[in-house]
Amino acid sequence: MTIGLICLAAVLLLAFLRIPLGFSLLAVSIAGITYLNSFDAARVLIPMTLTDAAFSYELAVVPLFILMGNVLSRTGISEDLFKAAYAMLGAVRGGLALATMVTCAGFSAVCGSSFATAATMAKVAYPSMKKYGYSERLASATIAAGGTLGILIPPSIVLMIYGILTQQNIGELFIAGLSPGTIGLFMYMAVIYLIALRRPAEAPRGERVPVREQLRALKGVWPFATLFLLIIGGLYLGWFTATEAGGIGAGLALLIAALKGRLGWRTLYDIMRETALTSVMLYVVLFGALLFTKLIAFSGLADALLGAVQDSGLSRWGILIAILAVFLILGCVMDSMAIILIFVPLFAPIIVAQGFDLIWFGIIVVVVTEIGLITPPLGMNVFVLKANLPAVRVGTIFRGLVPFVVTDLLRLVLLVVFPSLALFMVHLMR
Repeated sequence: MTIGLICLAAVLLLAFLRIPLGFSLLAVSIAGITYLNSFDAARVLIPMTLTDAAFSYELAVVPLFILMGNVLSRTGISEDLFKAAYAMLGAVRGGLALATMVTCAGFSAVCGSSFATAATMAKVAYPSMKKYGYSERLASATIAAGGTLGILIPPSIVLMIYGILTQQNIGELFIAGLSPGTIGLFMYMAVIYLIALRRPAEAPRGERVPVREQLRALKGVWPFATLFLLIIGGLYLGWFTATEAGGIGAGLALLIAALKGRLGWRTLYDIMRETALTSVMLYVVLFGALLFTKLIAFSGLADALLGAVQDSGLSRWGILIAILAVFLILGCVMDSMAIILIFVPLFAPIIVAQGFDLIWFGIIVVVVTEIGLITPPLGMNVFVLKANLPAVRVGTIFRGLVPFVVTDLLRLVLLVVFPSLALFMVHLMR
């Protein structure tokens, strides 16, 4: 157990020192497994684990959905979503912020990264909001909060990784994330609308778009609607697995981009190259996480932690709240992907032992870690936004995020008290 704790501390230290997470996990795991067993055992176990993972059918889902997201973002299809949202909502008070929130949800769903969404929308939406007189506080907070939505709305890379680590059905995780993600989007939009009503000077109306222009702008939404309905509908009805959904989604995205005349050879090369690089980086991280899971098992750390929890005298709900508090604190200083890769293998056995559903726990964990990304003192999404908007003060962003954080905490309470909000569609498809 001591070796397990030392290895866990080493991974965290290397992560805080900004050493690439995949290399940190691989190096620590290989060293720990070798020390706990023997060089000969490690020489057999480690290549076998990595080979099994590399040729896993389930892992093929990762590059396929990454490819789909890259096609939508690289060919400008994602920008069409912002134009359509603005055309429909821009004339409403706070409408530009509402349109930004909708676009954040759609874009982050296809790109799978809160950081990338915050950085992209800072360039796409923030100038428009400033042009129409939106306050820095509301404009920046809308983008920072909106970036956290897509990690739940399928297809989500984080939910894929969680499913692989916990051996849960990825399709069920996608379906489970749909309702909480949609609830989060509407709650955020309600916050913006209430702010606009209370402080109208911070969220003026935009220009009214003629009905003909609105209908023309809506044409840009059909690629998103088609892909989303096909993937989610197919998974829900059992027509195909998550991996097959990824293949269909990627192929259809390429076809749509080609039909719209936006897929030249140079663009296709850039898309494939970016997909390959991102997939390799994720695979390295995931391989390291799989080895780290074995290290935790060999060291006895997971069993010791489970025993300590059972002897603590806490109720099952007290244990859950303590675990969520740990994730919330970590979310302030680490990316949600890193938290899930390192700590989910540690806590998943405890959750199972307490009789909780791992599908539901995955949704809860994602919500908690995303709250951490917009919570002081070190909300990572805020500092990503600050890097792209140097003129906006960090304190201004955090102040603007207060109502969004309160809304997130309310959503978290609802999901904990009413697990059916995440699981009712999963139960219907089983």
